[in-house]
Amino acid sequence: MSVNNLPETADVSPYWSEIVTELEPYIPGEQPQLVSLIKLNTNENPYPPSPQVAAVYTEQAIADLRCYPDPASMALREKIAAYYTEKNLDQNSDLGLTATNVFVGNGSDEVLAHAFCAFFSGRNEPILFPDISYSFYPVYCNLYRVDSVQLPLDESFNIDFSLYMQKNGGVIFPNPNAPTSIGKPLASIERFLQKNTDSVVIVDEAYIDFGGESAVALVDQYPNLLVVQTLSKSRSLAGARLGFAIGNKDLIAALIRVKDSFNSYPIDRLTEAAGIAAFNDEAYFNDCCQKIMATRNGLVRDLKQMGFQVLPSQANFLMAKPSSMAAAELFECLRARHIIVRFFNKPRIGDYLRITIGTDADMQVLVQALKDIIAG
Repeated sequence: MSVNNLPETADVSPYWSEIVTELEPYIPGEQPQLVSLIKLNTNENPYPPSPQVAAVYTEQAIADLRCYPDPASMALREKIAAYYTEKNLDQNSDLGLTATNVFVGNGSDEVLAHAFCAFFSGRNEPILFPDISYSFYPVYCNLYRVDSVQLPLDESFNIDFSLYMQKNGGVIFPNPNAPTSIGKPLASIERFLQKNTDSVVIVDEAYIDFGGESAVALVDQYPNLLVVQTLSKSRSLAGARLGFAIGNKDLIAALIRVKDSFNSYPIDRLTEAAGIAAFNDEAYFNDCCQKIMATRNGLVRDLKQMGFQVLPSQANFLMAKPSSMAAAELFECLRARHIIVRFFNKPRIGDYLRITIGTDADMQVLVQALKDIIAG
């Protein structure tokens, strides 16, 4: 077994279909089972979910697990629609979202997978996405037989929308981007949407709540825009697996058709109730996000004082390049101290470490460990 408790890659079996033999599955961040571990490699929230989530797990709610959940997850979709309508009143007073504008799935990864099937599969033109980005995108392309072109980030690791002004079967990009942590301003995204009107544009906003500008405010103006978010990061529900998409009702209808052809019941009763509870506790949500951003800013300062190059972050993680030793070596030194960060052995980012923002106490331990390693 691997460190992720997943089976090691098997030899090709004569029972496999051709598509299975060609797949290169996504490799998730390591989930090591170590004692006294400081885990800064998978961008999890260091704080627990809202206390209101705990109230969901009543004896009656558990007893009701004998029954199937609502296949439409209507209560959660209505809550998300109302929440983002209210949140965007200052930006767009005409944004009137309803449940028909919201799709929910078993984590944003499932939502993205259904979107690839619904909007990108079978297109004559390739889809476009950044060359340094979420590594699940090429996996979905292989799974759904989608042609793609990966466009390079510029020298500062920013997405250059001028490169995307070409015929395409769709466009997808994270905002902020992962693993670089750099976000695009909403005005820049809108200028691109004004010119790319013939294909679906998916903005993957897994980290948007840590300082970015959400494109949800634009969905009523651009019928080809789909915004995907998750409750894993800012709302501390990574273990519950809950994601959603917001867009034109025709896009949502397509996602529902795919979902109902795959799994009519992706969201269980308790997870739906936990999601609603998380959205209800706005004060707790804001407090967690503010604490993470403040801790992030402090870590940026400390890393720069040690000579690290740090990319500007609008996420709950940093991309940091050490100056005194190789990133791969530093990764192993931290691991020996039971501090796990993420190292990508890939072109252009192989000199960087991705560091999830933990608690202030976690960051103090990390900074002291880095000082000790560098001094040694």
